[in-house]
Amino acid sequence: QFELVESGGGLVQPGGSQRLSCAASGATLDQWAIGWFRQAPGKEREGVSCISSSDGSTYYADSVKGRFTISRDNAKNTVYLQMSSLKLEDTAVYYCAAGFLCYSENVAPDYWGQGTQVTVSS
Repeated sequence: QFELVESGGGLVQPGGSQRLSCAASGATLDQWAIGWFRQAPGKEREGVSCISSSDGSTYYADSVKGRFTISRDNAKNTVYLQMSSLKLEDTAVYYCAAGFLCYSENVAPDYWGQGTQVTVSS
């Protein structure tokens, strides 16, 4: 069974950095487009970033462009989201999802992880 597990969330100060991991079991991630989404309290879930399966192309929402970096480690079957210069408004539950294609920073997800909380606060 294909499962995605996020980790790396926690409390970080504004301006700080955090790296999220999305580890897979039951399938090889390099065959899937992987997207990161987030949902802040009282807001809709939004796409943050996506990495394609075909050529590793990466896409970012305007709100995180230049601050977040998505990457793959195929040997570890893991996708990462490196977040830097974090802002209060980055506080959210972050989810990874696997799908067939990236649609800019989004992916039409076939599988979801359970989410990891990132809280940016001083």
